[in-house]
Amino acid sequence: MNPKNIARFENPDDKARFVRDMFDRISTKYDVMNRLMTFGQDVRWRKLAIAVTGLERGGRLLDLGCGTGDLAFDALKREPQLVVAADFSIEMTRIGMQKKNGRHNLVFAAADGTALPFSDGVFDAAVSGFVMRNVTDIDRFIAEMVRVVRPGGRVAILEITPFDKPLLQPFYRLYFHKIVPLIGGFVARDRQAYTYLPKSVDIFLTADELKSRMEKIGMQPVEYRLLNMGTVALHSGVVR
Repeated sequence: MNPKNIARFENPDDKARFVRDMFDRISTKYDVMNRLMTFGQDVRWRKLAIAVTGLERGGRLLDLGCGTGDLAFDALKREPQLVVAADFSIEMTRIGMQKKNGRHNLVFAAADGTALPFSDGVFDAAVSGFVMRNVTDIDRFIAEMVRVVRPGGRVAILEITPFDKPLLQPFYRLYFHKIVPLIGGFVARDRQAYTYLPKSVDIFLTADELKSRMEKIGMQPVEYRLLNMGTVALHSGVVR
């Protein structure tokens, strides 16, 4: 695949296979790369994402596109009845299960985010972290999150967002498009994966565009907060 076009796919199935294989490959280094790339700030962002779900003690939460389960583990601190951590990368969920350490109210599941195997309204909230850029059908993914959350429950989406500060753009691109792939090649032994990830941001929705999609699909109101000088967006909406 041409590195210049690595985030663009004519066929959705090609993207799905590429993304699944990529996350399977980097699963053992995924957590450490997240800490390195964000200088540890991703830990704080995930805590904020769980907070905006409004998850209460005894509630049920879906962590969709869970990776190794960092959001799910944060949610457990709120003493929920159940957290389901779902991802279509089997290797990611295996790493998460190794971290589970006997927690009885956390379940890892293999699932396609565009066709979830859960009944309507079974969760009080749903959350996804750094997933949306990688899905083949954003609208279906969001619609499935809305479908499985009860009316009045919340959906939260944490994602990197296109950077629009012209004065800082050269520094942002130098770090994200040049340095991050170098780190990925050295630490994760997978420069291709960490070339794709920054490029996927360039063609992703703006924060306002994602807000509009969420409202159109079934949430009102939808709000968002920009983090890390505007490079990360945390959206949340109430299911109608």
